[in-house]
Amino acid sequence: MRSTTLLPAAALGLGLALGGCGASEPVPAATATPAEAGQGSTRYPLTLDNCGQTVTFDAAPQRVVSLDQGSTEILLSLGLADRVVGTASWTDPVLPALEAANADVPRLADNAPTYEVVLDTDPGFVTASFGRHYKTGGVAERARFAESGIESYLSPTDCDHGVSINGGGGKRSTPLTMDAVYVEIRELAEIFDVRDRGEQLVADLEQRRQAALATIDASDRTVAFWFADTKTPYVAGGTGAPHALAVDAGVENVFDDLRDDWTAVGWETVVERDPEFLVLGDLARDRFPGDRLADKEEFLRTDPLTATMTAVREQHYVALHGAEMNPSIRAVDGLEKLAAGLSTTGA
Repeated sequence: MRSTTLLPAAALGLGLALGGCGASEPVPAATATPAEAGQGSTRYPLTLDNCGQTVTFDAAPQRVVSLDQGSTEILLSLGLADRVVGTASWTDPVLPALEAANADVPRLADNAPTYEVVLDTDPGFVTASFGRHYKTGGVAERARFAESGIESYLSPTDCDHGVSINGGGGKRSTPLTMDAVYVEIRELAEIFDVRDRGEQLVADLEQRRQAALATIDASDRTVAFWFADTKTPYVAGGTGAPHALAVDAGVENVFDDLRDDWTAVGWETVVERDPEFLVLGDLARDRFPGDRLADKEEFLRTDPLTATMTAVREQHYVALHGAEMNPSIRAVDGLEKLAAGLSTTGA
């Protein structure tokens, strides 16, 4: 039976219909309260508990830096492009429906920017999808941003019981679901006093998700998710966003016994588990061998060991962009593509 558990924050896509979500809801000026402006519903000062830290906003932020593509695309989808003074850490081109909104937003770095580069934009607020940006060796610890008078926010998709999964060494007590993405959308919408836009975005994504689920009948199939690296493949374990895609689709993730979102394994292990389908990361970058889809396919075909796998022999591949395999609003795109891939191969 197909699971109806809400899917993770792993990979969602905004259709063209989402490009104008909430366009009629004005974004209030930072100096105006909802009562004074006659618009919005957020009551300032607004205080939120965000992954074990308390963040407080006296008004809707006017200048925000987003350190990850996932959080950037949420902000753009909420109609907040004019507030975004810098973005970073991109794995793929921006969603087509958001190209116009993103056109004038500065990209500080394709990967992580330095703390000084972020400060040069004079932000009042910084967001991130992954806690690795907020630790030593990342962009800066949240305390350092606070010392500069800058509030910071971490996506709930990267938090479990007040500890960051990617930045604090935390472990998920329960597998990730789409609910965490919806919490992020609603909280950012509340922070910027555009709650109606947030609710509309959540509704549109969930409608698409349910439509995709209705097309899937793939029980008893097995799958592995390969993000990158031909030397030691980086595969999805049983707690993160890709695993939630598998749960929703009703297929078995052959690495669901690994209690990590992602982990490096040996090719011997992948071949031994012999998944019927391989979900391949189609990344628009060159950080590791095999980031690109064509390189992955070439490796699988020519390597004597991987060429023996069922998925390789039968060309049972589903290509997903990196953003669709990360916790983001693009998880719906990932689900739609997985559903189509299973269907065209006779699942």
